[in-house]
Amino acid sequence: MTSAMMAGFAVAAAAYAGRYSILAWNAFKARPPSAKLRRFYEGGFQPAMNRREAALILGVRERTPTEKVRTAHRRVMVANHPDAGGSHYLASKINEAKDILLGKTKGGGSAF
Repeated sequence: MTSAMMAGFAVAAAAYAGRYSILAWNAFKARPPSAKLRRFYEGGFQPAMNRREAALILGVRERTPTEKVRTAHRRVMVANHPDAGGSHYLASKINEAKDILLGKTKGGGSAF
């Protein structure tokens, strides 16, 4: 009699554990994506671009070597070039970010 009752408790415990596992898995799948997985800068532009914003747009650090800035600019421009269906506004901001990081302008020179 006690062994049958123990077997019943074991089956019930296994069923509750399985149900909890299924609910936890469904909650895990339904959660929004984490901010750590985003690769590019998401947010509005400031009126006058600074070095921090320029670095965020290109996905590099503020004190990145010149060659890495050019490589990052090329990578981002390929994805957003107006001839490939991208936006003229974004292309101008990307070019402005490259100019600021390379020290060619003092910022705020966007055409838009």
